[in-house]
Amino acid sequence: MDFNKQHLTPWHVPVMLDEVINILRPKNGSIIIDNTVGGAGHAEEIIKAIAPEGILIGIDRDKQALCAARNRLSKYKTSFKLIHGNFKDVLYIAKELDLSTISGALYDLGISWAHVDYPERGFSYIKEGPLDMRMDSSQKLTAYEVINSYSEEKLNEIFKKYGEERYSYQIARVIVDHRKKKKIETTLELTKIINNAVSGKARRKGHPSKRIFQAIRIEVNDELNSLKQGLEDIFKLLEVGGRIVVLSYHSLEDRLVKNTFLKLIDGCICPEWFPVCTCDRKDKAKVISKGALMPTSKEVMKNPRASSAKLRAIEKVQPL
Repeated sequence: MDFNKQHLTPWHVPVMLDEVINILRPKNGSIIIDNTVGGAGHAEEIIKAIAPEGILIGIDRDKQALCAARNRLSKYKTSFKLIHGNFKDVLYIAKELDLSTISGALYDLGISWAHVDYPERGFSYIKEGPLDMRMDSSQKLTAYEVINSYSEEKLNEIFKKYGEERYSYQIARVIVDHRKKKKIETTLELTKIINNAVSGKARRKGHPSKRIFQAIRIEVNDELNSLKQGLEDIFKLLEVGGRIVVLSYHSLEDRLVKNTFLKLIDGCICPEWFPVCTCDRKDKAKVISKGALMPTSKEVMKNPRASSAKLRAIEKVQPL
């Protein structure tokens, strides 16, 4: 694998960069955590704003992405630290770095160029590769284990829950029937099975493998549970006036971010059955904009990956 590609494909280009920087408001001396540092597109612009006294902490589960980030950021020397880890463990990471508060945080969710550009990672349903899909290649659970060992009921559940797939039951049944004869080993083998499980009419509404591969990837990497835990914990580190910015790329992520933010904002501790609030506790945070922000049509033309992006952000206004 070539970790040192010099060209920039759309997967290397940071999404909604201007909006992220304007909302995050990094300045000299800020401590910012980029929880999904990836190729460091956002991180580089943040560092330019916080150097020389500030520092960016870049976290990523993918060692390949960290290698690319290190290459890109090497000229900034002491203005960044890169950590191989899961953002759900941010409190532990902060403790290890002796950080008690931070100025802001960024999450750029979903799969990145480091996953899609290399078929051997197993994320693509249009390129041949092993059934892997691990963001952290050191973990044990892979897509192969999910597809070849999960029960029909469990597969149906994750396809419906994480892929929002209408034909989840049919696809799960066909997968289980197929693996009775032969283990399913590659991405294109699985794609063919999925296509054979649904009607031509269903395929015309969108490639069913896209939804199924998304569901498997979320299961393998425990993405939604990690995100919820990460957002709740990083809010504890955030200083008053600090902001959390999240870029999501599908409805499950966006819905979770929205609901978690609402939970973090609400300072009321009255029982849910109280008709009105009597605790007189003020909200702990505020939303930066009503609803999610979307990329401009001009950006989408230049960077197709941005087409499904939604940006949400909150600002902490009260200490915990």
